[in-house]
Amino acid sequence: MTILVCGSLAFDTIMDFEGRFADHILPDQLHILNVSFLVPGLRREFGGCAGNIAYGLRLLGAAVRPVATLGADGAHYLQRLAALGVDTSAVRLLPESYTAQAMIMTDRDNNQITAFHPGAMALAHTNPITATDGVAIAILSPDGKQATWEHAEQLHAAGVPFVFDPGQGLPMFDGPELVRLVELADWAALNDYEARLLCDRTGLSLPALSRRLRALVVTLGEQGCDIWQEGERTRVPGTPAAEVVDPTGCGDAFRAALLYGLARGWSIVEAAKLANRMGAAKIASRGGQNYRFVA
Repeated sequence: MTILVCGSLAFDTIMDFEGRFADHILPDQLHILNVSFLVPGLRREFGGCAGNIAYGLRLLGAAVRPVATLGADGAHYLQRLAALGVDTSAVRLLPESYTAQAMIMTDRDNNQITAFHPGAMALAHTNPITATDGVAIAILSPDGKQATWEHAEQLHAAGVPFVFDPGQGLPMFDGPELVRLVELADWAALNDYEARLLCDRTGLSLPALSRRLRALVVTLGEQGCDIWQEGERTRVPGTPAAEVVDPTGCGDAFRAALLYGLARGWSIVEAAKLANRMGAAKIASRGGQNYRFVA
């Protein structure tokens, strides 16, 4: 029983600036902005939503197959996935591109300046879903726009139930496009801000959207999540974190556990309880793929 994870594989380069950005940026000189920041702290992490979700699923012992693209610099990411026991048969290497990369600089007040290069992710549509035998469930996590469209249609045509998880890619789609993606999906998972944006773009309320799905999951950070089914809401309380270290990848950890439960036929509420626990475990570790979890 395999879980397909469509989405990005990326490198996160994280830099720590010991001062405050505000002390180095003059508001009345923004039209000629030219600043440089010394960053003594730097680390590089394996990331991307598909990679983070696959990592979480392997912690739970699930069989997982990412459908994703890597660039010419991605061979060691592919090796890492294989070492974790991930099925890499649907990961395509594109030698003419770099792997997607996020370069994040954080100051002492936790303000961030981020640059994102999509690289191979922008060509994810060249990697279609062709093998679905033995696949129990899938997720469409943030990816290139065309890839999201085509993978949604391919999963629907193959009869594979899937979670629509637009994340930071949601603004790429207009209202009718989002309605179509919701109708193709079986479940949707969003944070509270994304849920409000989805309602704004589609003109549909959360109760109305939930009637087009088996369930709509809205995450609320430490408060847990709301499960919307047939227009009715159920609050699933959050799990307190032992320590708050780094929120990067918390949503992906949540989705990994949610998929794990759904693939095993659990109720959406029971799956969400496990997902809240796994998100809390992730936030106590730095990076999206360094935490440990025992179900």
